[in-house]
Amino acid sequence: MFTRVGLYLAGAAMLLGTLSVPASAAPSSRLLQIQAKVNYLREAAASAAEGAQEAKIKLAQLNQELNGVQKKAATQKRELSAIQKSLGAIAVDQYINGGYSASLQLLFAADPKAYLASAGDLDSLTRRKTVELRRYSAASQKLQQTTLVVTDRVQLVRATQAKFVRQAQAAQKNLADAEKILKSLKASERKALLAAQKRAEANDYANSKSAAKNYKGVSGRSGKAIKYALAQIGDRYVFGAAGMQTWDCSGLTMRAFAAAGVSIPHSSRAQFRYGRKISRSQLQPGDLVFFKSPISHVGIYLGGGRMVHAPRPGSRVKIAPINQMRFAGAVRL
Repeated sequence: MFTRVGLYLAGAAMLLGTLSVPASAAPSSRLLQIQAKVNYLREAAASAAEGAQEAKIKLAQLNQELNGVQKKAATQKRELSAIQKSLGAIAVDQYINGGYSASLQLLFAADPKAYLASAGDLDSLTRRKTVELRRYSAASQKLQQTTLVVTDRVQLVRATQAKFVRQAQAAQKNLADAEKILKSLKASERKALLAAQKRAEANDYANSKSAAKNYKGVSGRSGKAIKYALAQIGDRYVFGAAGMQTWDCSGLTMRAFAAAGVSIPHSSRAQFRYGRKISRSQLQPGDLVFFKSPISHVGIYLGGGRMVHAPRPGSRVKIAPINQMRFAGAVRL
């Protein structure tokens, strides 16, 4: 954590660099440390929230698969029941026409394969009985296989649901810890941090709006996605949000590319599985850039080493250098 917090000290220094602290207030170095830790916790909360988003998408997919195989199992059970009724009718017919024979005992044995192995020697059964029994054996095997798939999907659903809960709880805990730190400060310290944050936000907004003018020449769907994302500069970050005035990182990229006619899921890790992987040296405006390990942040590359993104709780959509975080990869949609 020390290394990560150390990285945030530089950002905190920029935040408080122009802050005038009265002599009676805590030294600025203390505020730097506090802001760095708060930023770290908020980043951790955002990462956990992205993990929850990935689990949420996977859970929906698994539930859909589970619903499908459950319907398939129900259909197979009905088919098996129909075959059993047909075999029962054959048994009644056999009884009326001469009673049960050894072949019928085999017919209703626990293992239908035992009958199939001896079917050639049993001239008392009709071709229909043989066909029905073969159908019964095949249907039983299919139902067993489907039942195993249902069991597997149920276990995956439970595990994914548990992961979603863990990640969501981790996000809330990190955010609560950050707020707890802020609430523990003296009123003068909170006021100083809030004032510095407002100035930093104003600077980010002004700089981002000014820089946005330089990225209007991109054509095609990349240009449409960039235009959409740049229009959201200044909007606040909120967990799981995807518009229209609040966003998380993958919600912003999802909506931006939806505006360009490209459908991607609401999860940075899931988005990384779309499109074509490219190296950092191949980056072009409109590429999705991903950060951290495991991947838990995404932005839209603008060119010149900069991107537009929704950073973390307590921040707003802005243009920023891509070297502020650990680069994990990029894709071109």
